[in-house]
Amino acid sequence: MAEAAGWKADRNNANRDYALGLARGFAGALIFAFPLIMTMEMWWIGFYVEPYRLLLFLLTGLGLQVGLAYFSGFQPARDMTDALIGGVTAFGIGCLGSVAVLWLLGVLDQMQGWRGAAGMVAIQAVPAGIGAVAARQQLGGAPDEQTKEDRAGYPAQLFLMAAGAVFLAFNVAPTEEMVLITFRMGPWQILLLMAVSLLLLHALVYTVGFAGQEEPADEGFWATFFTYTLAGYGLALAISAYVLWTFGRTDDASIPMVAMMTVVLAFPGALGAGLARLVV
Repeated sequence: MAEAAGWKADRNNANRDYALGLARGFAGALIFAFPLIMTMEMWWIGFYVEPYRLLLFLLTGLGLQVGLAYFSGFQPARDMTDALIGGVTAFGIGCLGSVAVLWLLGVLDQMQGWRGAAGMVAIQAVPAGIGAVAARQQLGGAPDEQTKEDRAGYPAQLFLMAAGAVFLAFNVAPTEEMVLITFRMGPWQILLLMAVSLLLLHALVYTVGFAGQEEPADEGFWATFFTYTLAGYGLALAISAYVLWTFGRTDDASIPMVAMMTVVLAFPGALGAGLARLVV
């Protein structure tokens, strides 16, 4: 009887913890995706983005969520199977949360048709899913749940930096202001923005530090700069270029213009990479 009672208590505790994790995931999805859900640019992207770009974006987002679920998902992951389940669950939370909020705000209606509605929800589900899977880091969790992230090696740390870059850059990537800012900046301002992005990223590396990283003073300035700062900024540039391509910002644009837009978007991306330990 005692063993049965203990097993039942453990199961109830596990169910309660999972329910709390799901609630935390929905809250994280809303916190991260809410500013994007209320922007017209994100609504229209779901209509005009090509299906193959949208599919690739969804697969990339799902892979990112599975990786994040392994390190710091809304529920602890013991292995990659748990991470896969957690990532898919976070993606489902992103879809459900996006449908609910878009419908509540009156954005979804019968006039759009299933193609437009599906594209709108799908494009919103990626940032919402990232917010869901990173909810434990955003909204708090047990202090002993971060051990896997603390032991992350260098390749895994680069992945977390990439996730941080996506986390922050995605808030401004769909907006028309990104294109307007690029038109208003001159070549010297673009170069200065690159230098400032590197400087701030390096300062964040020294201030925040990364999981599995030695103290910056032990590694030395240049080792830290080349290992983390330059690598993180390179990831921010690559992610920015990919997101701009997905949203169609690079279509019919000249190579210099694409390069300048990439640098502009990489500014918040670099900050996200530097804050990866805090946001994901």
